[in-house]
Amino acid sequence: MLDCAIIGGGPAGLTAGLYATRGGLKNVTMFEMGAPGGQITQSSEIENYPGVFREGMTGMDLMEPWPNQCMHFGLKHEMKEVKRVTKEGENFTLHLDNGDTVEAMTVVFATGSTPRRAGFDGEEEFFGKGVSTCATCDGFFYKGKETAVLGGGDTALEEALYLANICSKVYLIHRRDTFRAAPPTVERVMKNDKIELVLNASIDKAFGGPMGLDGLEIAFKDGSKRTLNVPGVFVFVGNNVNNHVLRQADGSYLCATNDNGEVIVDLKMHTDVEGLFAAGDVRVDAAKQVVCAASDGAIAGMQALDYVLERQ
Repeated sequence: MLDCAIIGGGPAGLTAGLYATRGGLKNVTMFEMGAPGGQITQSSEIENYPGVFREGMTGMDLMEPWPNQCMHFGLKHEMKEVKRVTKEGENFTLHLDNGDTVEAMTVVFATGSTPRRAGFDGEEEFFGKGVSTCATCDGFFYKGKETAVLGGGDTALEEALYLANICSKVYLIHRRDTFRAAPPTVERVMKNDKIELVLNASIDKAFGGPMGLDGLEIAFKDGSKRTLNVPGVFVFVGNNVNNHVLRQADGSYLCATNDNGEVIVDLKMHTDVEGLFAAGDVRVDAAKQVVCAASDGAIAGMQALDYVLERQ
C-alpha cells in the first residue's frame, strides 16, 4: 500500500513528491513512463523561472536536477503507465498497463495538458524555433518585433493583448470574422492599434531556415494569399487535457471536471473525492507556467501528507 501515488512526472508531480517525502511519507511513488521533466523540457530558452536565470538556459537544463533532488528524500519513480484510477472504500487502485494493480491511500493527479496543434505545414519543424504555444514564456524574445497569433478564443485574444505590450505589431489570425472570446476582451483587441486582424484566414505554411521561423503564408477563404514576414507565431487553438486516467468503466470521471475536462479543485488542490488531489495544467484555471505548476505540486504534496497523517 502506497502512502501516495503521483501520476505524472512534470514540475507539479515532482514537487508533490518532494514535499510529501521530505514531510515524512515513506512510501511515495511517481508513475511516469518517460524521463521526468514534463513539457517544459522541450523549451529552447527559459528566462522566467525565479532564481535560476542564466543566458541560454533550456527547459532541459532547468529540469535536469529536479528528479535527483526529489528522489534524494525517498521519492520512487516507476516507468509504468497508469491506465485508470478507481476508488472503492477508503483507498485507490491504480490499474497499470501490464495488468498489475497498486493500492494507494492518496493520489496526486498531475498529468498536465497538451496544446493542440493547428496542423499547418512547418508547425512541427519550427516548434520551439518560432512557433510557440505560450506568449508568457516566449513573448519577450520578440520584443520590438512583429509577431502573429493564431486563434479566436479568450486565450488567443488575451495573449495577443499581452504581446501588444511587448511587440511592435501583432497579427491576429482567425478563420472566422467573429470571435468566441468574451465581449470585453474583443472590444479591447479592436481598440488596440498594435493589433491587426487577419480574418477569414488560416496559416497555410510556416517557412524559415536553420535559425528559425522567417514567416507565414496565409490563405484566405476567398482564395487569396498573403505572406507575413514574422519571426514568431503563437498558436492558441485549445488544449487537450490529459484526463483519460480518471475515466471510469461507465464513461464517467472519478472526480468532477468542467466542460473542457479540466479537474475542478479548491485552493488546496482538493478534488471532490477525498484523498484525490490534482495539480498543474490538468486543473481548472491553471496558469500553465512551471513556477505555478511547482506551487500546485507543493500544495498537493503537503495536503496528501496531512491526509495520510490524519488516518494513522
